[in-house]
Amino acid sequence: MPQNVAEKLIHSHLIEGTPEPGNEIGLAIDQTLTQDATGTMVMLELEALGLDRIRTELSVQYVDHNLLQTDQKNPEDHMFLQSAAQRYGLWFSRAGNGVSHPVHQARFGRPGATMIGSDSHTCAAGALGMLAMGVGGLEIAMVMAGDPLYVSMPQVWGVELTGTLPDWVSAKDVILEMLRRHGVKGGAGQIIEYHGEGLAQLTAMDRHVIANMGAELGATTSVFPADRAARDFLTAVGRGDEYTKVVADPGAAYDVEEHIDLSSLEPLIAKPSSPGNVVPVREAAGEEVFQVVVGSSANPGLRDFAVVAEIMRDHQPHDRVSLDINPSSREILEDLTKGGWTFDLIRSGARIHQSGCMGCIGMGQAPAVGRNSLRTMPRNFPGRSGTDEDAVWLCSPETAAAAALTGTITDPRDLDMAYPRPRLPDTYSVNTRMLLPPLGEREARDVELVKGENVKSLPEFDPLPDDMELPVMLTVGDDVSTDEIMPAGSRVLPFRSNIPKMAEFVYLQVDDTYPTRAAESDGGHAIVGGDNYGQGSSREHAVIAPRYLGLRVVVAKSFARIHWQNLANFGVLPLEFEDPADADRISRDDVLRFTGLRAALESSTRVPAQVNGEEIALTHRLSARQVSMVLAGGRIAHRAGEDPTIEAKPAQPEG
Repeated sequence: MPQNVAEKLIHSHLIEGTPEPGNEIGLAIDQTLTQDATGTMVMLELEALGLDRIRTELSVQYVDHNLLQTDQKNPEDHMFLQSAAQRYGLWFSRAGNGVSHPVHQARFGRPGATMIGSDSHTCAAGALGMLAMGVGGLEIAMVMAGDPLYVSMPQVWGVELTGTLPDWVSAKDVILEMLRRHGVKGGAGQIIEYHGEGLAQLTAMDRHVIANMGAELGATTSVFPADRAARDFLTAVGRGDEYTKVVADPGAAYDVEEHIDLSSLEPLIAKPSSPGNVVPVREAAGEEVFQVVVGSSANPGLRDFAVVAEIMRDHQPHDRVSLDINPSSREILEDLTKGGWTFDLIRSGARIHQSGCMGCIGMGQAPAVGRNSLRTMPRNFPGRSGTDEDAVWLCSPETAAAAALTGTITDPRDLDMAYPRPRLPDTYSVNTRMLLPPLGEREARDVELVKGENVKSLPEFDPLPDDMELPVMLTVGDDVSTDEIMPAGSRVLPFRSNIPKMAEFVYLQVDDTYPTRAAESDGGHAIVGGDNYGQGSSREHAVIAPRYLGLRVVVAKSFARIHWQNLANFGVLPLEFEDPADADRISRDDVLRFTGLRAALESSTRVPAQVNGEEIALTHRLSARQVSMVLAGGRIAHRAGEDPTIEAKPAQPEG
């Protein structure tokens, strides 16, 4: 049977299960990506597993999130991560080298490979024809130890692109159009595969923009064919010999089909405070703007910065606008400077920051309360910027630059200038001096982990009791994000390797009494949520910290994929309402009663419970493997004593 790109990637790495939608399958993983906001937990998990050396083809630890050094915590964590990379056999990308996703695409991305990352935007690597997924950190640790990645087999959603993008419309508007059509839950249970003659004008970095924000659709991942665009990119970054053609077979079919005529698109923008709140820029025109931030993994390419520089050339930002530039890598900053664009930006009054995630994760450049900030970033969840009452909009570099010039949200087509088309170099700068290769096995054995006082070992969690009476500590609505469960930003992220301290911030934006009430509750507690509970970041801190406070069960109408996996990984039981209307029957401080949980979970997908003395029907979607894991208190406890021996090196798929 003809296969599409996603099917080729899955079948060539399949080692367990039948790849039919909804089935749990096990995949061999070639590469892993970790960053410092989540990688600290991964390294602590490797320590807890007693691992001697990683068993993947290649793993890279990046430092790109926590770059502000306002005290000793961040630099000490960076030292810990570097020592762990040396001890376990990872590459190490030093602070300032750049954002993980564009750096990985340039230095390590390989068509036909599989990759998982402890960052939800790992899916950006689909731009090169990779099967790349964001997962929780413990999934990474287990894969490093030799286990397969277990995932529910998605459907493949084919999006045919035709036509040509008009002037002032770019790749960001393509993914915003997908979000306008489908919202933040539209891609759940899907791999989105882009195909069609419209791909011809999209470079590998354009595709990176689209694949990156597939995470905002809730998709398992996004993939593009590894065609001429991938070959040209790898050649430009000095790795042309690593190109492998991976394209869909003629006649390949898709489970779901969609069409986008690129020539019909217009500039789009996501209003506060959801990536799915998308409207045409012209409908928001005239809103005052106080800050414009360009950068992040969602618009990381040289073109994305160069087009802003050319729009701003010989101009200044409006008097009330701060124009902030976050170069996404040192290599891209070099090329911006070689092309003269850095000087254009400096002359225009832009503020140039170090290469890293920075404002995207709330680590610097927090906006004023209630003042509009336009950003080329992937997310605008409430408070993610570092300001609790923020007003963050998401847009393309063209729309961002237009707002910087005019001081208001402006359709860039209304600017009195020709659309700039920066002339990019045929070859890009190569600077790998801040990428430290793994040590040899013998040398690595002598490395001691460097632990500052803020680096705490992973807490141990007990098995799930068979009978429980759990007070409902919190009820929340739809689309609650991991940013709301476990905030990021400069106040919280420095404690990422100190779970007892991080637990003080759990749900602080939603209910600042939750951490204290939860800590004082004996015997555990439950949380009740709405649809798409736990959307957004892959950070497993959003499970570990509330679990530390006694969380045993989350009951929701539905879960976001990564958070659902993370709950099970740490022994928190994720349940869903058989009748979503039953969520309205439960209020804070009600008591959920469970009896005979082990037998119920092992024998059926239905889990009987009582609330206020009345029966309520709940269900679970856990596999038999995950049920055993949850009952044991989490995946580490379940795996204790096992010898990791699985080492699968599948052949690359043929084009």
